[in-house]
Amino acid sequence: MKAAVLNSSDAFSEQTLRIEQVPQPQAKAGQVLLRVRACGVCRTDLHILDRELPPRLSRLIPGHQIVGEIVAGGTPELPAGTRVGVSWMGGVDGKCWYCRNQFENLCDDPTFTGYTVNGGYAEYAVARADFVFPLPEALDDLHVAPLLCAGIIGFRSLRVAGVERGERVGLFGFGASAHLAIAVLRAWNCDVYVSTRGASHRQLADSLGACWVGDEHEMPPVQLDRAVTFAPSGKVVVAALSSLRKGGVVAINAIHLDRIPEFDYDKLLWGERQIRSVANMTRDDARDFLQISSQIGIKTKTTAFSLDDINDAMDALRHDAIDGAAAIVP
Repeated sequence: MKAAVLNSSDAFSEQTLRIEQVPQPQAKAGQVLLRVRACGVCRTDLHILDRELPPRLSRLIPGHQIVGEIVAGGTPELPAGTRVGVSWMGGVDGKCWYCRNQFENLCDDPTFTGYTVNGGYAEYAVARADFVFPLPEALDDLHVAPLLCAGIIGFRSLRVAGVERGERVGLFGFGASAHLAIAVLRAWNCDVYVSTRGASHRQLADSLGACWVGDEHEMPPVQLDRAVTFAPSGKVVVAALSSLRKGGVVAINAIHLDRIPEFDYDKLLWGERQIRSVANMTRDDARDFLQISSQIGIKTKTTAFSLDDINDAMDALRHDAIDGAAAIVP
């Protein structure tokens, strides 16, 4: 099959995904074989490519927002021909304290799709049968792909931030995840304040119902109840914290973050303000978000790339040249 392969032995200056012919994977016990119909492009993939996350495999097929059709290894609940989604969490051990206490996103021995095992930048992929999710029919392959990580992790970020209906919520950065989170917030009757760089990103936020939109140097005109940061920048975390009321929460939606600059505790954190990190997702997050997205008719803005153009997609993401999300369509 054709696949985009990352070789960790390549010099950093040569770090790109190579299009190669590789053996088609085979489903083992407890796995399903998927014909990949689309695979979303995530900033985590960029962190892997740019070695901001350390290599786990010498040769890796990235991609963890997989829309696929089961072609082998089906079950009575998920027979062959079922369209399913695969996300970043590809499996857990089920034995550690976290798994036994409903924190499987913090599992001590997790499997990460497209990082510790091969992912979906290919024509076929395998996945654990208990970590795939039937997909709503209302969205086609291209537009459902971003829901599988950007959407789910954005939804978990709202949960980690403790968002309640009708609150004032700030979104700092407005890419693939934030443009899906705003749909949930609007359904919850929240007032959404967006601070982001890029005129096109600000226009998108405005078109999706933000009540205020500013650039990365502007502060929302009111104090916020909650905030979620989406940019991998410590400065953005401080900006979000500066916008909170007492008792408010900032949730950091980033798997990699540069250094948080020094800030004034008395002015910014005192008053029981909180900074919380968002780590991975649970299967309940995935199921709940997919149900909500179907109920509210969530609409994604997605740009399609062919598998051969995967490096163009990565460059576009690296330079914030995509509004919304991107997906590979093999």
